[in-house]
Amino acid sequence: MGLGDFLKKQLVDVIDWVDEPGVLAIRYPMQDREIQNGGQLTVREGQVAMFYNEGKLADAFEPGQHTLVTQNLPLLTAIMNWDKGFKAPFKADIYFFTQREQTGLKWGTPQPITVRDKEFGPLRIRAFGSYSFRIDDVATFAVKMMGSLDRLTVTDLDQQLRAVINTAIATALGGGEIAFVDLAGNQQAMSEKLKGAVEAGFKEWGLSCRTFFVESVSLPENVQEYLDKGSQMRVLGNLDQYAKFQAADSIQTAAANPGGLAGIGASAAAGMAIGQQMAAGLGGVGSGGATSIPAAAPQPEVDPYEQIEKLHKLMVAGAITQEEFDAKKTALLAKI
Repeated sequence: MGLGDFLKKQLVDVIDWVDEPGVLAIRYPMQDREIQNGGQLTVREGQVAMFYNEGKLADAFEPGQHTLVTQNLPLLTAIMNWDKGFKAPFKADIYFFTQREQTGLKWGTPQPITVRDKEFGPLRIRAFGSYSFRIDDVATFAVKMMGSLDRLTVTDLDQQLRAVINTAIATALGGGEIAFVDLAGNQQAMSEKLKGAVEAGFKEWGLSCRTFFVESVSLPENVQEYLDKGSQMRVLGNLDQYAKFQAADSIQTAAANPGGLAGIGASAAAGMAIGQQMAAGLGGVGSGGATSIPAAAPQPEVDPYEQIEKLHKLMVAGAITQEEFDAKKTALLAKI
């Protein structure tokens, strides 16, 4: 290799970068190489190219094809004291950044997060979902995240972004302004609330949160049990209607069986018996009016104080209202 060939290989006259999946920024390989004055710089759609001199930002180029001459490198020209007739090759560090949206990313709480709820007090919750982001302020991102690295990927930021998200969740839900159960019942509202909190954290790094979705939320088992019990009580609140439903359902089932309606007696009786047993198990609390259900078989005595204690726990958990608790409590105390 002759001296002319060696020098030729050290000059760069075409500079460009093709986006790579999951790569946010790269430092263009310029070691022992110089940029040819008049060389071509191609910045593709969704990219930004930045020129640095000794670690300081000089010029930035947005999408398009650019000819590198002193006229369109004003900051670098001033830093290096070039005159208007400068024609020689020059050195500079070049970084490419992509501003494309990074999608399909997952977030989750590896450990339960403690939040203060207006109904239940402190709660430890777990949540999972997906999000997307993009580089919004390239200059801020370059200083705070890229630094002097040769390459930066989404994976490199994963732990930092997850930490911001977990902190945002604790901050957004920690005030207890909206009952957690109400938020969990409307995941779109929860997603929007958390997205705003995450956006504030991302902005400090020059990022913007484009989408944020809550896909799963779980409560502690004991709280979930109370909520389930409350749901069961509301569903079985009218035992008279439940018993009638059981009887009607048994007719349809019996008619579809080979035995036809012959077996309806046992099925209907079973449905009625279930309704009676539930009425007795709940201390005789039913629809509050007359019922067509035959009198149930005598059941073991239930301790009113024990029953009141159970009802109080359900009230604290939000399963029944204060009015419902007071009414049932009065009824139970009247039996003592």
